[in-house]
This record gives sequence, structure tokens and C-alpha cells, in this order.
Amino acid sequence: MRNVAAMHGVMVRGWRLRWLLLALITSCAYAGGGPLGIDHEWTYDNSGIWSTHYETAIEYGALAFEVGGAVWLGYENDFGHTLWQSIDATALGEISAEILKYGFRRARPNQGDDPDKWFQGSGYDSFPSGQVTLQASFVTPIIVHYAHEDPWIWALEALPLYDGLARLKHQDHWQSDVIAGWALGTATGYWASRREMPFSVQILPRGLTIGIWRSY
Repeated sequence: MRNVAAMHGVMVRGWRLRWLLLALITSCAYAGGGPLGIDHEWTYDNSGIWSTHYETAIEYGALAFEVGGAVWLGYENDFGHTLWQSIDATALGEISAEILKYGFRRARPNQGDDPDKWFQGSGYDSFPSGQVTLQASFVTPIIVHYAHEDPWIWALEALPLYDGLARLKHQDHWQSDVIAGWALGTATGYWASRREMPFSVQILPRGLTIGIWRSY
């Protein structure tokens, strides 16, 4: 087990960094609607690095790296163990996000430009951002385990930051959707990082979780 005090320090510094990054997202905010009073529609931009093509590639790239790395290395490898924890976090985060989307039924910016339209019925699923939840849940266990050894690992926070900005620029989410998704992914990531035996390892066949590289 890693030093609890070190892990606590990592998370404290992490929340400070996250609030700084979230300030970037809300820095251009003016009085708006939504639960935090900051929600407003951004000017649409789907070009250059903000293209949906790049956003989708990063999303599937994170999933492929997470699952592929975990299966290749196995849970007995230190980094492989961390990736299995990321799988737990991603699964729980996405399930939780879908439940919240279904419960709140919030309209997206491109569905009427009104951040206070909640419980709208089928087809309305803005809150929270599932993509930001995914990226935050993916990177959090890695950060928790390795940030105290290598501070540069905090650069992984660029993934949920980029995704959050892209979702705002595509008018797919409000600022509070992005913040909620980031918080949800971080929470599930931290929960998974505290489990010594990942849940996914417990339920999957040992031949799948032991690591492909060990068979060579």
C-alpha cells in the first residue's frame, strides 16, 4: 500500500490544479444561467484542433490505451494494475453519467440556448458531460499513483481540459456540465485508485487479466 499521506498530498495539489483549469473554462463567463450562474453558449467552432474528428480520436485513443495496456501488462504489473483501476473508474463514471443524464434531461446549448431547461424528456441529455467524465476517470488513478514521484504526470489533466473546451466550442455542453463531468470522473478515479484489487480483475477470467506479455 502506498503512503496515505503522500496520496492525500497528491489529491490536495490535484484539486488546486483542477480549480485553476476550470477557471480557464469559466474565465470568459458572464452572468448566465444554470446552477452556478455561469452557463452561456459559446461561439460555435468545429475547426482545427477543436474538430470533432480530433476529439473523437482522443476519446477512443484513451479507451484503447486503457484497455489495451491493462490486458497487455496484467494486474500484477504496477502500471498495468493502475490501468485496471482506470477501467473500473471509467466504467463507473460512464454508468453514473448516463444515470444522471437520464434523471436531469437537460437541454444542450444547441437545443435552444437556455441553460435552465431541465427535465425536458427524451433526447435531452446535456448534464453531465460524459466525455469529460471519461477523460477525468481515465487519468485520475494514474495521477494518484505517480504524481508524487513525477510531477509531470499532472500534464494528463490536459485531456479532460481539452475535451471540456471542445464540448463547449461544439455547443454540446454548458460550463456546469463540464465541471460536473470533471468532478464525477475525478471522484470515480479516486475511488478506484483506493481499491487494492480492481473490481474488473475480480470479475474477468484470470487468463485475461494476468497479462498477455507473460505468455511470451
